[in-house]
Amino acid sequence: MARTTVAAQLVKLRKEREALEKREKALVAKTNDKALAKIIAIAKDAGLTAAEITKALGQPGKASKAKPAAAKKRGALAGKKIAPKYRNPANAEQTWTGRGVSPAWIQALKAEGKLETALIV
Repeated sequence: MARTTVAAQLVKLRKEREALEKREKALVAKTNDKALAKIIAIAKDAGLTAAEITKALGQPGKASKAKPAAAKKRGALAGKKIAPKYRNPANAEQTWTGRGVSPAWIQALKAEGKLETALIV
């Protein structure tokens, strides 16, 4: 008996969701129509043609005069290879330079307080 009640509630909720989605679409369409009307009025006042607007939309950056983003400064050692500082005692093939995210085996050694045992001398 409880299953039919839950199923009926689910059906009711799905119908309500569909109705709300339809309402949302209608409101968005109405808002878009108003925005388009404003854009058309501005374009007519400026004497712009549809071709000019389409061309401007296809070429980002030409219409706006935004400043380009400044290049991010990198450190002196960024991108350069450096020698590893740590070697996994359990697997000698695994090493870590001490840069970036520490591997799981380094985290385990840190938790045990035995990180010094992995130092490469």
